[in-house]
Amino acid sequence: MKKILILVCLFIIAQNLFAQKANVDSVIHAITISKNDSVKIALITGLYTPEINNDPDYVIDIGLKLLKQSEADKNIIEESSANTFLGQGYRLLGNNVRGLAYHQKAIALAEQINNPSLLAIAENQMANIYKDRDESDKAIQLYKSATAHAQQGDNKFFEAAAYSNLGYVYLATNSLDSSMIFSQKAYEYYRHMITTQVSSEAILQTALPFIFGNMANVQSKLGNSQLAISYYNMALANCSSSSAKYLTVIYTGLAQHYQSQHQEDSAEYYARKAIAIVNNSPLFYLSSTPAQLLSDMYENNNCDSTLKYAKIFKTANDSLFNNKANQQIQLMTFDEDLRQQQLAQEKIKTEERRHQNIQFALIAFGIISFIVIFLLFSRSIVANERLISFFGILGLLIVFEFVNLLLHPWLASFTHE
Repeated sequence: MKKILILVCLFIIAQNLFAQKANVDSVIHAITISKNDSVKIALITGLYTPEINNDPDYVIDIGLKLLKQSEADKNIIEESSANTFLGQGYRLLGNNVRGLAYHQKAIALAEQINNPSLLAIAENQMANIYKDRDESDKAIQLYKSATAHAQQGDNKFFEAAAYSNLGYVYLATNSLDSSMIFSQKAYEYYRHMITTQVSSEAILQTALPFIFGNMANVQSKLGNSQLAISYYNMALANCSSSSAKYLTVIYTGLAQHYQSQHQEDSAEYYARKAIAIVNNSPLFYLSSTPAQLLSDMYENNNCDSTLKYAKIFKTANDSLFNNKANQQIQLMTFDEDLRQQQLAQEKIKTEERRHQNIQFALIAFGIISFIVIFLLFSRSIVANERLISFFGILGLLIVFEFVNLLLHPWLASFTHE
């Protein structure tokens, strides 16, 4: 309980520290001097402020500073986190190939120290790239792995984030019930973190707009128009005016909703707003969906507008789905899947060797115990004290080895190696 209270206090302090960009150096210094892995990760988690989804330069700057510090400290937690930030930054720039490379390195580093909380962060952030590319199966696999690792650790923020993202991906696959379940679960987790003071209200600026947007899109697809509009309004009410990414996503959802309701004027209005927010910005790739919507709307009655928005759609879409990028990402994904399979096979082999060693230890102990008992009670053999003592000590050493083999996996997990 005392440890949890300390972590909560540190997390709240961290939220206040990096409420402004200028204090990033102070937070990185706090990360550096902390000797507790859980505190380090809590401080790193707190760096995921509202700017994390809107300002690629800010995110990359954090990554570079953490990377430089990790090289000085020789610290894997800092190095893995640095690569996660760099991957997020390049993802926001639309460079998914480079972003994926950083995320894969972050996961490999987190696996070295088998830290579940660190793995949850790295997997959730890497899954975002597959989410952006509509590769739902891969995204779902990673998000579910992130939730499982978050549950093993003490980082509930990224458990909630993974649930929220699962809500979005299931929506994209038209699994509306699953989308609503995970979105509601994410909302409950975030509200719990606020009420228990494990996180600050600023975090909700990155969470609630996305969650309410998911819920709104689900209700829209279910045909519950009034409920959908209520959720859209809640999403906008909780969305910061500086949050270009989420505003674009919400306006795009509204445009699609009104188009499904055959309210063309409203659909056009919100689609134009969605494009205007990210126009001439690093987040331009987000204009792909509203541009396609407008292009389809104007297809039969306005050639100029059709060409204009078709060009916007093509430009935005190419940044994510050009052939070269697709091939590179497919190859990188294949290599990472192969690496994970090899790791899984190695774990199985290691576990089999451990069980075999335990069996050998038990057999050896049994044989030595039999010899000692035989020497003690045999009337036909005169056993001297040294011989019995030798076998007794040998049996004791084997018992210690057996206990070590039995307890090692639990101790490694408990102490994070």
